[in-house]
Amino acid sequence: MLKTIRVQDSPFDAAAEAEAMSKGRTEIGALVSFVGLCRDEAGTLATLELEHYPGMAETELERIAGEAEARWPLLGLTVIHRFGKIRPGEPIVLVICASSHRQAAFSAAEFLMDFLKSRAPFWKKEHRADGTQGGWVEAKDADEAALDRWKA
Repeated sequence: MLKTIRVQDSPFDAAAEAEAMSKGRTEIGALVSFVGLCRDEAGTLATLELEHYPGMAETELERIAGEAEARWPLLGLTVIHRFGKIRPGEPIVLVICASSHRQAAFSAAEFLMDFLKSRAPFWKKEHRADGTQGGWVEAKDADEAALDRWKA
């Protein structure tokens, strides 16, 4: 299985990542991808600053990727998460799951995103368009509820 886990400050090319996973691989019948983008929060957000602990973030992403591999028959998996200052419209996160069949790819991608929203060790600080600090972004109850459905 082809697996890519990266935490980086630079933007990524989702199409290039999907092609790298699937090119020449005729056993893949489904490729599901998700790109999370930075929102402008109705024009109030200038940048979203993401912080992480190097090493810790990658270890957690590897751990949860391993859990997805154990749950579904995946043929490929990519998780890329950015850190640093990200402007509205820029990509933050990429998840790509490949499998022989669509249901495994969809479920694994959804599982990974639910984990990333709730448990990945990234902290978000808002920088407002008016120049003020917006503070740290708190976890949402809906994200926790989404993660709860995956408990075995």
